[in-house]
Amino acid sequence: MNINLKSRKERTFDAIVVGTGISGGWAAKELCEKGLKTLVLERGRMVRHIEDYHTAFKHPWELPYGDELTHKEKTEIYPVQSRTAYAVKQSTKHFFVKDNENPYVQKKPFLWTRGYQVGGRSLTWGRWSYRRGNADFGVYERDGIGIDWPIRYKDIEPWYDYVESYIGVSGNRDGLPQIPDGIFQPPWEMNCLELHVKDQLPKHFSDRHLTIGRTANLTRPVNGRGRCMARDMCTRGCPYGAYFSSNASTLPAAEATGNMTLRPHSIAHTILYDENTQKASGVRIVDAETKETIDFYADVVFLCASALGSTSILLNSLEHTFPDGIGNRSGELGHNLMDNHFQIGASGTFDGFEDRYYLGRRPVGVLVPQFQNLDTSTERKTYKRGFSTYGWASRQGTGQGDPLDFGADYKDSLSTPGNWTMTFLAFGECLPRHENRVYLDEDNTDPWGIPKLVVDMEWGENEKAMRIEMASSSAEMLEVSGFRDVRTFDNDSPPGFSIHEMGTARMGHDPDTSVLNRWNQMHDIPNIFVTDGACMASNGWGNPSLTYMALTARACDYAVNELKKGNL
Repeated sequence: MNINLKSRKERTFDAIVVGTGISGGWAAKELCEKGLKTLVLERGRMVRHIEDYHTAFKHPWELPYGDELTHKEKTEIYPVQSRTAYAVKQSTKHFFVKDNENPYVQKKPFLWTRGYQVGGRSLTWGRWSYRRGNADFGVYERDGIGIDWPIRYKDIEPWYDYVESYIGVSGNRDGLPQIPDGIFQPPWEMNCLELHVKDQLPKHFSDRHLTIGRTANLTRPVNGRGRCMARDMCTRGCPYGAYFSSNASTLPAAEATGNMTLRPHSIAHTILYDENTQKASGVRIVDAETKETIDFYADVVFLCASALGSTSILLNSLEHTFPDGIGNRSGELGHNLMDNHFQIGASGTFDGFEDRYYLGRRPVGVLVPQFQNLDTSTERKTYKRGFSTYGWASRQGTGQGDPLDFGADYKDSLSTPGNWTMTFLAFGECLPRHENRVYLDEDNTDPWGIPKLVVDMEWGENEKAMRIEMASSSAEMLEVSGFRDVRTFDNDSPPGFSIHEMGTARMGHDPDTSVLNRWNQMHDIPNIFVTDGACMASNGWGNPSLTYMALTARACDYAVNELKKGNL
């Protein structure tokens, strides 16, 4: 039943954006600033910048259970979120869904991290911000796996410039094509042990370079946002606006135009389709609080609800013209699901620098960018694509003395930091495979009457083969740098764990093998755009959010120009 709370005219806009996270916030900003009256739909609750960051300044002793989830919370309320999200604690749990209230079906183990509130996962993301270069966009030309990207680096480069200038990305210009340089704020400093490893690696490896990470944490103020205080409390919501989030940046910009109507508690149910015009006419939502259905209308629709969220909406939008999901002529909608695999690397202890320490809790580590399968000279015989390696060095805490000791030496040990240690953690690329997919269980609905999403994905032989070198190269970089007690680790890393799910409505040249064209526009329905992770044609080695933002800004610019020409 369609509940007409307002007249159709009052429910009609120039554009509708579904989702308020990384890409949704950018779509809202760009469309509103370009003059479009835009409805922005968010399925979760309202979160206001600063005002709703209730734990941002709480001291450790003010948080229950030492800031840890209880056993009941881990096992009954947040069984998935507490496994995947490094940040789910008493101080942050309100930014993650309750799994028992938001069910999905894992045909094979897949951990789906979600944040249903205004701002989405932009409030809790890791903030590592890397451009993808021609090594990524041209990867099909080298190995023929999957399909070719319909764009190259030159197509998206100016949009990376545009996004970086606005959000503020700190980093170093390294001159490495696999991580193209950008418009950066001053980088965070590496500590003495990281600098030592940076100096050692070129002496032993011609292809490995260690650099400070690039992160959307400000080192100097920009656009009214303050610089990062290195508090290491980012996922509570930053009252300084020091890290980029929709709430601190893009949504306020959209609101300032007077063109945005933001509607929380609005679960997108289906895309409305007009068979006469062969275009989308709007979005049907279910009110999360009243469970009423309401139709909203617009000339253009941007889906930015996350890869699996947007795909679920498209799959649920069944019409006679599209019996397998709206715009799914290729049959690829829901397929080619990808995620990065990680939880593998090495750690070791370093003797030295006992007189050195560091200040603050820096929000970013170091990186050794991908050095495999970039060209014929770096080609591997055992696997395709590649990985990059993150790292961090620190000193063990104070109080490392033997508890049976006594006297002045024991007292001194209580205030003396322990040994220096360093860990390398590798992130690997996942190949696109048709059999890795999501689909809807029509006979099993959620509390709002929408079919539950079924996730059916597993790692292939390529990912498993890659992990051998992910561990060995991490260890050898520590060994040649003089570490002792170097040990590798390979922990459980099921799909979904890295929270980089992508690829279920991929871009491509050919409508018969892809869902979207080079402008993130559906091949079959030109006024639907998908700019979140669903659009990705390949996985890359990690951290895709900057690319989502650049693609969104680019698609918005194209959509508005096409609207002005009367093409949408």
